[in-house]
Amino acid sequence: MSEINSTTVTVSHDGPLGYLTLTDPRRRNALSTSTMQAATTALREFDRDQDVRVVVVRAEGPAFSAGHDLTELVDRTLDDEEAVFATCVELMTTIHEIRQPVIAQVAGPAFAAGCQLVATCDLAVASTTASFSTPGVRIGLFCSTPMVALTRAIGRKRAMKMLLTGEPIDAATAADWGLVNDVVEPDALDGAVRDLALQIASSSASTLAIGKRAFYRQIDESEPQAYRSMSSTMATNAMTCDAQEGMTAFLAKREPVWSDR
Repeated sequence: MSEINSTTVTVSHDGPLGYLTLTDPRRRNALSTSTMQAATTALREFDRDQDVRVVVVRAEGPAFSAGHDLTELVDRTLDDEEAVFATCVELMTTIHEIRQPVIAQVAGPAFAAGCQLVATCDLAVASTTASFSTPGVRIGLFCSTPMVALTRAIGRKRAMKMLLTGEPIDAATAADWGLVNDVVEPDALDGAVRDLALQIASSSASTLAIGKRAFYRQIDESEPQAYRSMSSTMATNAMTCDAQEGMTAFLAKREPVWSDR
């Protein structure tokens, strides 16, 4: 990967895992336009890196992300405001578009667009010290773009309560509501995320990519249409080299050898 030209985003590798780290703890990892652009670039470069099978999004410092940089939203033109949110949408869309599963590693508060980022990631693991909120209503700026991901993650009534009150929920509630998958103690977070990521990375990269793409394709389709499209997807998947290898290995009671094709 080429070096990401940013002081607020860094990338690193650990075997088949790619790490995107928000590195602006002094500003609680605010999602400024430049930070979101750098994160989008990093994700797209991970997508092109055949050695990376799973991406982890994490943050330095006590906060995961406080959301948008409000200094970019005061005394600006409508075009300026629209550009900020278009950049945010591009980042969130890219998370779903890249071939690798993306895991959010949440060690502290994730507010507004930071909560949106967690809700958008394919999976999320949180520390017991994490919390989640969409507090925009309290400053006159309703969290309308975070609402898109939040509603799809936790459902209408729960999302609406968070959006209308701005009250945070703790990590245990987030897990109960489906915003995060698992909650662990702070000193276990790194290991828990790594173990989960490596478990996923042990599968065929091409199969993971097929499955992720199929998941987001079918999720908003009607049930009959979803079955039609997924039947075709599964038949095509079955013809791939790795599916044939996996099924043959299972029948022969041996470990598969993936070619990622």
